[in-house]
Amino acid sequence: MKRGRMLAYGSGNLSVNLLSQAFATFATFYYVDHLGVDPSLIGVAMVIHGIVNAVLNPLVGHVSDRTRTRWGRRVPYIAIGMAPLAAAFTMIWIPLVDGATARFWYFLVVVLVYDVLFVVVVLNYVALFPEMFTTIVERAAAASWRQMFAIVGMIVGVAAAPLLYGAIGWAAMGVSFGVVALAFFALSLRGSAERARGEHAERESFGFLAALRHTLANRAFVTYVTGSFLLQLTFALLQAGIPFFTKYALGEPDSANTVILGAVFVTAIPMVYVWSRVTTRIGPRRAVLVAIVVYGAALVPFLLVGNLVLAAVTGAAVGVGIAGMLVLLEILLAEVIDDDERRTGARREGMYFGMNGFIVRWAVSLQAVVITVVLSRSGYHNGAAVQPDSVVTGVRLMMGVVPLAVLAVAFGCFLLYPLRAGAGRSDGSTPVPAVN
Repeated sequence: MKRGRMLAYGSGNLSVNLLSQAFATFATFYYVDHLGVDPSLIGVAMVIHGIVNAVLNPLVGHVSDRTRTRWGRRVPYIAIGMAPLAAAFTMIWIPLVDGATARFWYFLVVVLVYDVLFVVVVLNYVALFPEMFTTIVERAAAASWRQMFAIVGMIVGVAAAPLLYGAIGWAAMGVSFGVVALAFFALSLRGSAERARGEHAERESFGFLAALRHTLANRAFVTYVTGSFLLQLTFALLQAGIPFFTKYALGEPDSANTVILGAVFVTAIPMVYVWSRVTTRIGPRRAVLVAIVVYGAALVPFLLVGNLVLAAVTGAAVGVGIAGMLVLLEILLAEVIDDDERRTGARREGMYFGMNGFIVRWAVSLQAVVITVVLSRSGYHNGAAVQPDSVVTGVRLMMGVVPLAVLAVAFGCFLLYPLRAGAGRSDGSTPVPAVN
């Protein structure tokens, strides 16, 4: 696989994370704080958004697996859907109605349209990965580039948004992000290729429920997705917990959040390439176990650090472990899909990525529950100017102990992960040529 094509394909991950991070971070804030919509109504809309998004993932994945066109299974969905997706994202930030109630209904409708298009485009985009890159060397290199673009998109979506909406307004920010996302989706499409399936290859003929049963009966997938869910939970806890840690454990202003999170992401960018080399050398299963240990060890100092400099150093160390898991999770899922092809004779990337998306997205909901329980048990009082010392202890435990317990279970899951080949198609078959 030529590096130029690999880079072009990977660039699409910038669009994915730019849109998702900007929406997740600022949509509620914009409609509640700037447009005056009742927070409870926006909360209802976001719950509906979460449920619809989760359910759409396996449904869209199954439909994609069963699609057959002269241009392939995945590419047509990306090509047709990327411009409407960019437009739907833009319209979130351009409310066309007046009044709080009308804006609630506008938000709900536009977000549901955005959800459908996001799942259709993004699921088909990520489903190309296992089929385009068939050896461990290719997958490690491609995953590292994809995650580099993902981190850049995440930084732009979170850090650049306040600068843009402060300078040019929310509508212009939405248009700017939509244009950038469309440009990088188009670039990724130029680097995308689907593999020609021979006439002997079996069409994915399972009905939806049968496909679901086969997927959830796959031991490799169950151990993988459980471990992946737990790792995603620790990521969510880290991001959501840092503002509490900054304010109560360090006594620093909100701007310190950017310093700590910046240290995490800036370190992770070059480290994705290091983990690519490690994965090639020792295999994805062993590499993810090492990454979990590195990540867990890096979290321990949150129990002790008392100033911003040491917290930023800790964040940088955490970035080393996170980079490894970002690279490795999609490589491991690609192995599961290869093994499923050996068992069923069909490529079912859509269903596997769809079920993975359905399951791991609930990590964010569980993260909110964990934070609520920790804060309430530690004596946190909402809105109080001064919190008891027990809150500092609770926040430190939430950052340095709770994630370690979760990581220990995730480590056990990947110990039980049954696939050991770690090099492309698990059946040793020769990859078929790509269709340009």
